[in-house]
Amino acid sequence: MPKPNLSLRSRNYRRRPCPHCGHSSYRDRRARRSLHDLGAPLTGRPRDIVVLYSQHYCTRCRKYFNANMADLAEPGSHYTRRGVDTAVRLVVEDGLPYRTAGWTLWRDHRVFVPYATIQNWVEAGGEKGGASRPHHSSRLGPGRLLGLHRGRRAV
Repeated sequence: MPKPNLSLRSRNYRRRPCPHCGHSSYRDRRARRSLHDLGAPLTGRPRDIVVLYSQHYCTRCRKYFNANMADLAEPGSHYTRRGVDTAVRLVVEDGLPYRTAGWTLWRDHRVFVPYATIQNWVEAGGEKGGASRPHHSSRLGPGRLLGLHRGRRAV
């Protein structure tokens, strides 16, 4: 594979508000994250975005959190939102099989995505799964779930 063009981005802040309590939190350390993005077909090389971001510590909550990078990629993803959206669009709108969609992404955009990853994105609706809430019930509630409505009792 050809070497990728590197694009540098910064999400490095000295202080950020805590997402839990809003307290101004100091930067504890810096970290780096590499994301695969759609490349330019003219150069024939893939494109990687290297993001330098800050990790913060809230003294009130005693929790660590990272600078927000939701505009670039989902948490834990190795691919940018543009890459995920393009792959899902190839399968859903154009009707391509997963393997063909992976080959098309490489041929047209110089980004290598395994076909199983594309399948996971399509089945999840293009988004990574959120945190599960095991102690919360559904919004329907037990009455609506069983077909009961406003105090009526099943006979």
